[in-house]
Amino acid sequence: MRYRKIDGAGIIGIIFAACVIFILVNFIYPDITYLKTENPAKTSFMEYREREWELNGKRQKIEQTWVPYSRISPYLIKAVLIAEDDKFWNHEGFDYDSIERAMIKNIKTRGFAAGGSTISQQLAKNLYLTPSKNPMRKLREAFLTIRIESTLPKRRILEIYLNVAEWGEGIFGIGAASRHYFGKRAAELDPYESARLAAVLPNPRRFDPLGDSSYVANRTRIIHSIMISRGIN
Repeated sequence: MRYRKIDGAGIIGIIFAACVIFILVNFIYPDITYLKTENPAKTSFMEYREREWELNGKRQKIEQTWVPYSRISPYLIKAVLIAEDDKFWNHEGFDYDSIERAMIKNIKTRGFAAGGSTISQQLAKNLYLTPSKNPMRKLREAFLTIRIESTLPKRRILEIYLNVAEWGEGIFGIGAASRHYFGKRAAELDPYESARLAAVLPNPRRFDPLGDSSYVANRTRIIHSIMISRGIN
């Protein structure tokens, strides 16, 4: 059987076609419109953790209790925004200043020491992707972020994020986190408790909101002091 040799132009054409297909698929799939009125079921991130537990022979279950935006402490909302995405209400999915700072830091460390991700980007990752940091995953995250921002109101994005974010081993969402760590409903969290919970979001499986880590203590102090300086008592 004779095979036809593909020249340079043919290879470029194949690459171009593959890129077009990739873009089209990511602008169509998965369906995001249902999130306007329906809460997501199990997220990709949750499924990833379940597979991880199974491979490690770990008996762990997901804890999650959905809490409507109106029943989440305003202190918690403000603490998370300060800690994770202070420009959330004003950007369109990406904080380019944070991305630039993260890139400079990563170049210096020759790794992925910093991410610079917004809440919208983190939501895209939690809902549909995995913790992987490979370039293709980041590209898919970018497409999904654009779609999330163009489809959902900001308040709805934040509501979903706060209900699916990982807050510890098997703990997803502020409903489960507030019960697990403070034994109270999400609506009852005070400013300091909120700052504690927000402080661990960059690495919730490594840091405990109730632990004695100097990192958590310092980050909590910074978040709480910003809250106070903005008139949040």
